Amino acid sequence: MTLAFRFQRRITLAPGLRLNLSKRGLGLSVGPRGASLSMGPSGVHGHAGIPGTGLAYRQKLNVRNRRGSWPGSGAGQSRPAAAMDALLAQGESLPIRLDIDSDGNIDYFHGDGTPMGDKEARLLRRHARESLREQLAQHCERLNADLDRLGKLHEDTPHPHHNGYTTQGFTEVPPSPPEPSPPVWWHFLWPPAKRQVAMENHRRQAAFEEAYRSWEWRKAEHDAAEFARQQRESEGVMHDLDAMEQTLGERLEEIDWPRETAIDFDLGSDVSTIAVDIDLPSEDEMPDRYWTMPAKQVKLTPRKLSDTRQRKLYRDHVHGIAFRVLGAVFARLPTVQESRVSGYRQITDAAKGGERDQYLYSVKVSRSQWQKIHFDKLDQVDPVAAVEAFALRRDMTKTGIFRDIEPFKLV
Repeated sequence: MTLAFRFQRRITLAPGLRLNLSKRGLGLSVGPRGASLSMGPSGVHGHAGIPGTGLAYRQKLNVRNRRGSWPGSGAGQSRPAAAMDALLAQGESLPIRLDIDSDGNIDYFHGDGTPMGDKEARLLRRHARESLREQLAQHCERLNADLDRLGKLHEDTPHPHHNGYTTQGFTEVPPSPPEPSPPVWWHFLWPPAKRQVAMENHRRQAAFEEAYRSWEWRKAEHDAAEFARQQRESEGVMHDLDAMEQTLGERLEEIDWPRETAIDFDLGSDVSTIAVDIDLPSEDEMPDRYWTMPAKQVKLTPRKLSDTRQRKLYRDHVHGIAFRVLGAVFARLPTVQESRVSGYRQITDAAKGGERDQYLYSVKVSRSQWQKIHFDKLDQVDPVAAVEAFALRRDMTKTGIFRDIEPFKLV
């Protein structure tokens, strides 16, 4: 049985994208901009306005007509449904949110998070079918792009010569000084009113000066942090272990990771070698479906990936993670001449029960070997085959089944 080993430095990297549909709502507005619908104790109101002007109107929609029915309502329509029907029939917009579950079914919510009833959802689909389908089609494309990206993580790997750091400017806009309110003629006839205006101008000026000092302090802190990082990545990484650890940690955190990833690493005493341990996902954590949108319907349909496609996606993903980490090491730590990267996952121990770590691969790469990769053609690189050019420990079948290996270690 392979025993796990851990190093002195661990970072946990937050995911940059999420593939869990049930937690990923889709917000949109149906119809022209600037209108909405609200419901409360005082009734149902439509709100509309001209975007960017501050002009708006509010109209109560749930007022009975002379026949005792609700405007725009048909037989059996509820008040909220009738109000929505009236608003959409007039060409107004309705901010909504769609929640899509793992089977592609859609739950409809108003912009404030209130669930829609079945009648409201049917009215929405009737009035805004094409707009809904257009938004869902874009959402479907994003989901499939996220899926494809899992197997292409290596394509964003930096060239090993792209080191150092370019400082980022402070983007927060400074507060604007207030316009003093001038006294009007009658203030001179009533001194207390004139003093009140002067006091208000003084208060606003004092508030501005306090806000400006706070802005200057934040800008100074930002500039100091950027300068320190530039110094650390241009000079500190050449000899200081702490600077090397911090630089690598920051660079790894900036990668758009598809899932939360724990990485342990340890630098050799002579700053020329590094060992990295990566906590990899298990196969059942990977997405197992692609998405399509049926013709003329307002829904998404999941298409299960074949076992072959799933295993290929998993192989590409776990090897792509190693490739991406190696890229960060060699680009950001110029003194490192050899990197040893190992990936493991948790599996059930059939003999003892419980969980244990299973190492899937361990690769040892020198800087000279790494520089032979064509970083301008990474879209043509197969990360699974790429690691085979280096010293590699991996027991993987042609169908993508992994067996235990003993990883490389620092000596």
